[in-house]
Amino acid sequence: MKTINRIFCSLLLAGACSFGVNAQENQSYFLHTIEKGQSLYSIASMYNISQADIVKLNPGSDDKIYVGRTLRIPRTGTDLQKETFHTITPGETLYRLTVKYNVSAKDICDANPGLSADNFRIGQVILIPSPTTTATTAATGTTEPTGTSAGNTAIQGPVQSRCRDMHKVKRKETVFSISRKYGITEDELIAANPELKGENKIKRGTFLCIPYPSPQVQQEARPQTVPSNSELFSENSKSNERISTIKAAVILPFLPDGASKSESAKMVEYYEGFLMAVDSLKRTGTSVDLYTYSTGSAASSLNSILGKSEMKNMDIIFGPLHQQHIKPLADFADKHDIRLVIPFTSKDNTVFRNPSVYQINTPQSYLYSEVYDHFVRQFPNANVIFIEAAQGTADKAEFIKGLKDELRNRSIPMKSLKEDVTVESLKAVLRDDRENIFIPTSGSNITLIKILPQLTLLVREKPESRVHLFGYPEWQTYTKDHLEAFFELDTYFYSSFYTNNLLPAAINFTKSYRRWYGKDMDERYPKFGMLGFDTGYFFLKGLSRYGSGFEKHLNEMELIPIQTGFKFQRVNNWGGFINRKVFFVRFTKNFELIKLDFD
Repeated sequence: MKTINRIFCSLLLAGACSFGVNAQENQSYFLHTIEKGQSLYSIASMYNISQADIVKLNPGSDDKIYVGRTLRIPRTGTDLQKETFHTITPGETLYRLTVKYNVSAKDICDANPGLSADNFRIGQVILIPSPTTTATTAATGTTEPTGTSAGNTAIQGPVQSRCRDMHKVKRKETVFSISRKYGITEDELIAANPELKGENKIKRGTFLCIPYPSPQVQQEARPQTVPSNSELFSENSKSNERISTIKAAVILPFLPDGASKSESAKMVEYYEGFLMAVDSLKRTGTSVDLYTYSTGSAASSLNSILGKSEMKNMDIIFGPLHQQHIKPLADFADKHDIRLVIPFTSKDNTVFRNPSVYQINTPQSYLYSEVYDHFVRQFPNANVIFIEAAQGTADKAEFIKGLKDELRNRSIPMKSLKEDVTVESLKAVLRDDRENIFIPTSGSNITLIKILPQLTLLVREKPESRVHLFGYPEWQTYTKDHLEAFFELDTYFYSSFYTNNLLPAAINFTKSYRRWYGKDMDERYPKFGMLGFDTGYFFLKGLSRYGSGFEKHLNEMELIPIQTGFKFQRVNNWGGFINRKVFFVRFTKNFELIKLDFD
């Protein structure tokens, strides 16, 4: 009987411990709802944690995540000390958060430039900055004792305890519940009891120091009527100011000494196009002061540039190229409230935590998400046939996997065939009631050379069938080799940049470039001269038109770029902007070349 009692008590104790862990679990994580385009990598980047940290709390998330699914995001020790993330719950308002975290509405608005009264809603994650505290002397109203001198000894007053109370932890209590009970924040309780940091769990029966609440320099009086979200956001939004003369800097490796000859040639061509944009704007009355700096490849080569007195007064910076320069330049831009346009890389994660960054090249997961959306809109009645390439499939594996998931979710039929398939086998998979879309699993020219003859024979033998070939941005470089087949197969490919030498804008720019520099742009895609013109014109025109309110009017620019489309969106409330613009380029059977623009 005693043995049974011991077992029963042990089970009760284990249950109590388990309940205690579960009760605290919500203090060790917050919730993130997955949005379109987000990947495990981008979500981890937003919160400055590892992907493994997320997978640990969300088993299976490394294999697949879904839009709308809620993930548990672990809180880190750093977050608890300096900043924290908060998921908005039902009934919460901006004012309630200022009371809960002892921070001002202005501080929250400044930390979350993407947050507004319109998108303050349940499930949104926002960054809560650390509360502003003053010196302990201000709290006690005492002054520091002066030093001693001959014959004069300072009289020290009574020492005041840092704890106003001691609390014995009861069963089910958490850091959150105890801090609420005494009217202090979780950060204050943890700071007074360092043993609560990290993974140490709060233990029943232990005593905790309950500190005095952190003082404020000026304690704001509680308003008689609680302000609404609209009122608080309106009071704390930045006023729009016109910029009479735009100060812009271009920081790139122009000399082969710091980059390869190929890289420096691209940077020079980009800058040449950029200068043409500045000239066009000046002709319309826009005033621009342009500062140009050449960097080397070493991280230290940026230091002397950022040390120049004029740099902190810039309105906008374009660059850099090298990966090692991005974070220090982005940190500098954020500190001095300068916009940073990164024209080239798509693989850096600084944009996810820095509100000053504009990333022109779309991160892969966001790019693919846009392509999937456009694909099902363009082909709602599709029969998709994947042509499995024998080699060169690694770089398209993620795209193909995501597209198959999207088609499966939309109940769009799909099949797979080998690249050496016969015409008869191709005929067997056609459907008369649907548009038949052939998609190779590799974007290489070798794959195109292998599959185009059989597909061409197919459309000639089955002219009544609706057949399309669908592919990738790099097909722009093979167009001259396969132009006739592309037209015959009614081919599509996606890209975030595209120009056609037959378009008036491209013709005029190419002529102007040749007149300016006595040469043609290099034959590459994208053309860096056009990229320089498009980025320079878009941002400088936007600053001249909207001044400091540029971000509020991003979708009102209505400019027609020569090559690069722009559709900017903040990645989260505290981060920067990514460009989500994607075109479909179509070669019709009527020998027309069409750029399909999706808004």
